[in-house]
Amino acid sequence: MSTFIVFLSLLFLGIPIALVLALTALWYIFSSGNLVLLDSYSQQLFSALESYGLLAIPLFMLTGELMNEGGLTKRLINVARVFVGGFYGGLAYINLAANMMMASIMGSAVAQIAIMSKAMVPEMEKEGYNKPFSTAITAAGGLLSPIIPPSMIFVLFGVLAQVPIAEMFIAGILPGLLMAGLFFIVIALVGLVHQYPKGEWPTSEQRKNYLLMGIPAGLVPLIIIGSIMTGLATPTESAALASIASLLIGKYVYKDFQFSHLFDVLKRTAINSSMVLVLIATAGLFGWVIVYEQVPQTAAALIAQQTKDPFVFLLIVVGVLLLVGMVLDGIAALILVVPILLPVAQQQFGISPHQFGVVVSLTLVLGLLTPPVGAGLFVASSMTNTPPAQIFKALLPFILATITAIGLISWLPWLATGLL
Repeated sequence: MSTFIVFLSLLFLGIPIALVLALTALWYIFSSGNLVLLDSYSQQLFSALESYGLLAIPLFMLTGELMNEGGLTKRLINVARVFVGGFYGGLAYINLAANMMMASIMGSAVAQIAIMSKAMVPEMEKEGYNKPFSTAITAAGGLLSPIIPPSMIFVLFGVLAQVPIAEMFIAGILPGLLMAGLFFIVIALVGLVHQYPKGEWPTSEQRKNYLLMGIPAGLVPLIIIGSIMTGLATPTESAALASIASLLIGKYVYKDFQFSHLFDVLKRTAINSSMVLVLIATAGLFGWVIVYEQVPQTAAALIAQQTKDPFVFLLIVVGVLLLVGMVLDGIAALILVVPILLPVAQQQFGISPHQFGVVVSLTLVLGLLTPPVGAGLFVASSMTNTPPAQIFKALLPFILATITAIGLISWLPWLATGLL
């Protein structure tokens, strides 16, 4: 109990979550009097990172940075204009469609929200959209990033659950399309209420130019997904190939990328990926303490007393994780809950690890947009100078759509396993 109190106290004092996890694990060792665990402390800290699959995380981050710097992002936005730009609320649809394309490359929700907020919100404001709604669409589009492959959180889940990462990527395709469809419906309904302006279809010459110039940018997701699904490359290797492709396309096709900017790109990637990897290391350390205390067995016994129905079990998990995601970073929470709940899901309820992974990942990522932590919410706020409360209010329909998607995936396993 004292360990739990220390954890909550450090968390609410605003101490960085990685430090909270490391200090809490250290407190447990001293408070339990089991000082022999100190011999394994540093070893457990590093062992959480000893996985080849985790190398995909900085590589996918690098791909996103190179795409943004090399002009690939704006070409994908123009491709979206060709298909949805002329509808009422056209820029809102363009925003979401562009987010779908970026989701198939970025893998990081926070990075996607930051990039797309700078690219789309000013344009929507010029067309007469209010800033909170424009920012909310962009932030909601970031929820697609951890679901539509590639996905950093799927990489991590695959490592934790010993499930092939390529299979997790495939499992995310149908849920990602379901989410996008629900978001399009939300935009349509909100547009009926607020009467957003009619968009303009590109001219035939513009359509031809946008599609032609979008082909090289579209090769990046094709390289990632195609190489994984055909077995030509592992997810890590596909991320490396995508980084090289983004660099070459930005430099020699679009000619927007300058080698003088490469150091800054690598520096940003190193800083952002190191933050994620330190979090993974300390969360793995904390997870070691939880397993040592036999929390998974206790949780299994407790949940098994409540229900025998797999769907009800998943709903219980979703309810708990919605609360967890509000106060913990999604990656840290994933590392903590997978060792506890995955064995219960598989052994007690016969739930596929792919379905469980999609449900858990999507539920935890929803915490990016919910207070009090809400990293994605505050990133969108800082990028657009919009109060978080106003963004959250505009986000509510998208949050409800996401919860609906989670419920459907929990109820219909084939949404996650149908393509496997």
